[in-house]
Order: sequence, then structure tokens, then C-alpha cells
Amino acid sequence: MTEAVYRRVGLSRAESAELVEVVLQEICDSLASGESVKLSSFGSFIARDKGERIGRNPKTGVEVPITPRRVMVFKPSNIMKARINGQTLPDED
Repeated sequence: MTEAVYRRVGLSRAESAELVEVVLQEICDSLASGESVKLSSFGSFIARDKGERIGRNPKTGVEVPITPRRVMVFKPSNIMKARINGQTLPDED
């Protein structure tokens, strides 16, 4: 990602690396504080709380409790889904 910023924006490699790191850190900080992060035409990152549940050790079959935790979920935008599938949206022509 740093290399792409370097080539397209014209910043130095060090400045490009710092910019990418700052953006990623902001995304991480927002998710850690419980906020959702939406990147237009890309998708949304959402932090969700998962409750305690009973799981099973696949090797032994013994039931074990799985503690509550937070997970990060990514939901791609319709534009991203279309690009991945080689489709174009009507407003992209």
C-alpha cells in the first residue's frame, strides 16, 4: 500500500509509509473504541460483541465455554462486490 501511495501521490517513500501507518492506526483506534469505520466505495469495518457460548474441542469432543469477546467484521460495499465479480455498476460507465 505504501508503494502505491508513493507512486500515485508523489510523496517520498518515508512520507508514504507514515501516511499509511497513520490511516491504519486511526482505523484501529476507532474500532477499538467501538466506532464503525466506513470507507466509501470500499466497505465498512464494524466491531461486534460476541456473547459467551459453548464450543466443542474437535479432537476430544469435550464441551468448553468460549468467553465473550469482540470481533471485527468487514462488510464490502456494493461497488467492491461488483469490481471483484468483474461487473460494472450503472453509474460507473
